[in-house]
Amino acid sequence: MKAKKKTINQILVTEKVIITPDFKRKKKTYKFGFFLFSFLACVLLSSCIYAEYDRSKSEQVSQDILLGIQLDNEKDNTTISVEEGVIIVNALADGTGKEQKIDITENAIQGIKESPKIVEMVAPDGKSYYTESILKIPSLGIEYPVLSDTSDELLKISLNRLHGPKPNEVGNYVIVGHNYRGGKMFGKLPSIKIGDTVELNDLKGNTVTYKVYKKYVVDPEDVSCTSQLTNGKTEITLITCTNTGKERHVIKAERI
Repeated sequence: MKAKKKTINQILVTEKVIITPDFKRKKKTYKFGFFLFSFLACVLLSSCIYAEYDRSKSEQVSQDILLGIQLDNEKDNTTISVEEGVIIVNALADGTGKEQKIDITENAIQGIKESPKIVEMVAPDGKSYYTESILKIPSLGIEYPVLSDTSDELLKISLNRLHGPKPNEVGNYVIVGHNYRGGKMFGKLPSIKIGDTVELNDLKGNTVTYKVYKKYVVDPEDVSCTSQLTNGKTEITLITCTNTGKERHVIKAERI
């Protein structure tokens, strides 16, 4: 019995792994697979880090635009009113407080009342961005300038006007924005609730409050939410992507 155990122990101790060509190939394959997986993981991680850095950089441009508009509004104290065919300019900005009266036609008066205010802001990189309103959703902590045009490049910077009338006018004012992870841009929008309020500042000193009355998801090809048939109501529509870009989340709100 002891001899048998000794033999088994000798076998266990002295047994050697036979290195065959097939074993070598498998070893190389596993090693290559490990290095390839590690390389791809590093590339993916680097891409995620760069994407987040790029979003943060664009987010800063957006906030710089917002801050620039706020500072510009505080600095510009000049007020313009229209009375009986005369433009009255109260030039408080220069400290004189003097009024200038300029005779104009009725068409010009109407043009001044209806013309939207578009603010040009120059970013640190020298690019100009044109903003026509500011969107604020108190319940979600969202506040961004709405750029007056839309493109892939502009969507990286801030919210974009896609379609509709001038801010806070009768019709359907459509705003689009990216659904970024981490809550940037419209990242929090899908969690908005029916009854939540949305504020839109037209940059002319007017802020209008809207109440959310509908939210739903559509295919990217479905553009019915941009319709201007509002039965004389003033509405806004907020759109962002969902389901990894395969669908669109739509929020409808009406003026209250």
